Amino acid sequence: MPLSEELMEELQSEINSRIDPGKEVTDNELLEIITDTVLSSSKNNYLSLKEKQAVINNIFNNMRRLGIIQPLVDDDTITEIMINGPDNIFIERNGKITKTDLAFDSVDKLEDVIQSVVSRVNRSVNEANPIVDARLQDGSRVNVVLKPVALNGPIMTIRKFGKQPLNMRELVANGTLTDEAANFLGKLVRAKYNIFICGGTGSGKTTFLNCLSSYIPGDERIVTIEDSAELKLPGLNNIVMLETRNANTQGKGEITIRDLIRTSLRMRPERIIVGEVRGPEALDMLQAMNTGHDGSLSTGHANSCLDMLSRLETMVLMAATLPLNAVRQQIASSIEILVHIGRMRDGSRKILEITELDGCKGGTYRLNPLFLINENGSLVRTGNPLKNTLKMKRYGWGDDESEL
Repeated sequence: MPLSEELMEELQSEINSRIDPGKEVTDNELLEIITDTVLSSSKNNYLSLKEKQAVINNIFNNMRRLGIIQPLVDDDTITEIMINGPDNIFIERNGKITKTDLAFDSVDKLEDVIQSVVSRVNRSVNEANPIVDARLQDGSRVNVVLKPVALNGPIMTIRKFGKQPLNMRELVANGTLTDEAANFLGKLVRAKYNIFICGGTGSGKTTFLNCLSSYIPGDERIVTIEDSAELKLPGLNNIVMLETRNANTQGKGEITIRDLIRTSLRMRPERIIVGEVRGPEALDMLQAMNTGHDGSLSTGHANSCLDMLSRLETMVLMAATLPLNAVRQQIASSIEILVHIGRMRDGSRKILEITELDGCKGGTYRLNPLFLINENGSLVRTGNPLKNTLKMKRYGWGDDESEL
């Protein structure tokens, strides 16, 4: 039988008394203190060794980790954890959302976990600043919304990423795209085409961006720019990873994606990878793509490739008052390939479309679909050849039309 809450608090109090407040205690040292305290206590002699180990894990999770949700974070089969207040915790597993029987003891306990998460990435969240994005040590994405914005809060959503990022071979194996499409995209990346990935929430844009980045030659200098650092690019050596910063309690010190894109241009990058554009930074990203940083990559939310172009127009106009035709020309001269990824009803993710943006004429984008998903759910080649073949030929491909 588990220990009562009162006995757990007594044990935790005894553990705290054995910790030197003037010394920083590592996780291993804390775990050793907890283990020694629990095993030597006479108050839990009726517990089995397995139950005592569970008590040790529980106390350690409460003191240093994420409390009752730590087992959910450790479970590799869970892809999303949704906490709607202290006693409504949901998970996504295999594309299906279910409610767990877990609950925090109080709102205060949940808020303690939230503060622990955001403080580790030097961010803060409170009533004055009730919305924040953060990440866990394993790179999982965290979004927090507190009262008074969240009426049934505190709300915390954790988008988990695998300990080992997926590679393109695995995406082909699980049906996200075909081997032919993967090889074609690999050539586009190596030939330094500017590629933009679009899709809905949870469609797998970041995962796919990671996989595409694996085709970048290892000797190139790359700068990544994100709201909250999530990209994992192990094959690249000369890499700079930049992350935005929120304003402090005085409203100062904010560093935006726009700031980071501008400063990245002084870092001599060969490619710039912007994790996601959702505002006026779209203009800076497009200008970077169009001024000597070929092969740059980014993502955005949209329901189709054409919708993404319309959204980019809106985002650019948030940054500057420009004629719409000039905006469209800027987009068309910057982005060369659009990839649309979607989440299917069964929870799987699939590439729905790979389209070439072949300029803009008369205020209308010229889209050249290269791969489209058919009625059977398979991504197939349309038969349309790639029109902008200059970069391919510079890289040594294209003499044989089958290579395109």
